[in-house]
Amino acid sequence: MVYTSRPIIPAESSIEEGSLAALLDPSLLQAARNIYRTFYEVHPDEVQRPLGVAIDRFSLRGKLIFNGKPVLLPKECFIPINQIEPGLH
Repeated sequence: MVYTSRPIIPAESSIEEGSLAALLDPSLLQAARNIYRTFYEVHPDEVQRPLGVAIDRFSLRGKLIFNGKPVLLPKECFIPINQIEPGLH
């Protein structure tokens, strides 16, 4: 048996490596929640629900993604809205 420090994810998994970083890093998740919350404080009448947040892993700056699959830079990851919303309630 081989032991690794990284989780082994099957190739057919829908989690991309960049998204895996978001699953494991609470600071990325918190930054994504702050971006989401700020957007809705500034735009309270917005009815379209975002798909998630594309966020830079180092600067923690990001933006909401509303349609399509995001094209990410190498230092970015995508955090789906279903990971962001549970911590807001």
